Amino acid sequence: MKMMKKTAIAAVVALSASMTTYAEKVNIGDPGWTGATAIANLLSAVITDKMGGEVELVPGNNTAIYGAIDRSKGEIEVHPDVWLPNQQAYTNDLVPKGTLKLSSKSYEGNQGYCVSQAFAAEMDITSIFDLGRPEVVAAMDSDGNGKGEFWIGADGWASANVNEVKVRDYKLLDAGIEPVRAAEAVKNARVLDSIKKGEGYAFYCYKPHAIWGMADVVMLTEPTHDPAAYKMVQPKEDADWYKNSYVASKDALKNIQIGWGTSLEGKSPAIVEFFNNFQLTSDDVSWLAYEVSVMKRDPADVARDWMSQNEDTVDGWLGL
Repeated sequence: MKMMKKTAIAAVVALSASMTTYAEKVNIGDPGWTGATAIANLLSAVITDKMGGEVELVPGNNTAIYGAIDRSKGEIEVHPDVWLPNQQAYTNDLVPKGTLKLSSKSYEGNQGYCVSQAFAAEMDITSIFDLGRPEVVAAMDSDGNGKGEFWIGADGWASANVNEVKVRDYKLLDAGIEPVRAAEAVKNARVLDSIKKGEGYAFYCYKPHAIWGMADVVMLTEPTHDPAAYKMVQPKEDADWYKNSYVASKDALKNIQIGWGTSLEGKSPAIVEFFNNFQLTSDDVSWLAYEVSVMKRDPADVARDWMSQNEDTVDGWLGL
């Protein structure tokens, strides 16, 4: 009897060790913008709470995340917020190469440039070209250097490169606009501060995003998207990307989805099956981002709150 008991215990210990060794694991990149952080935490919560898997969230810009996925060594295996065509300089390389898989289930994104509603009304601003008027440039000059500050995105963002080219090709650079790169949190604080102080400020904006719940802002009009007026070359493709790019029309609407390393398919097939079913809406992402950015809640808590409110959706992702 003692021998049978010892054998049974040994079997349980061995099974437990086996389950630990072969548990579903994944390292998810966090490129830093609020929506991506929120989605990364939602993916993590589903995997850990619903699947019993293990997740590590790894911060890094797009170059770092895609580079790690391409190396297929497990450093980072997921990009939670792939904006296309913004990030095509990466995906056009990795997808055909076979190291990256993109979800077929996307949500829609809209990119543009915003000012506060109060500033727009005060200065009669409706178009991107209004930012180049001398009195508007002067109103956006907070440091007295004669140039109007215009936030174009953060370092490492493909969209920031596009915006830098647009500032030039919309002739705003010649008009005295100064493109500024900084972390998104810095931009959010500057937007709120400029409204509080009644100052002028322009910034790259997009939907979904928490900014629409944070402040009364308006997206400016641009020339309709025209592929002939939209030749963007990213630094990864050409060292002379700025010189060889020309962008003078609005961005096309974006398809946004998650992407993962194909090496994950053999290592964690259940997680890959979940990724294939995962889908959010723009409203979902805006709510998540608002709770994180405006309400200052922990992204992991926000993710679990969303899960509790959308149990049927989560169960659908998991095939339950």
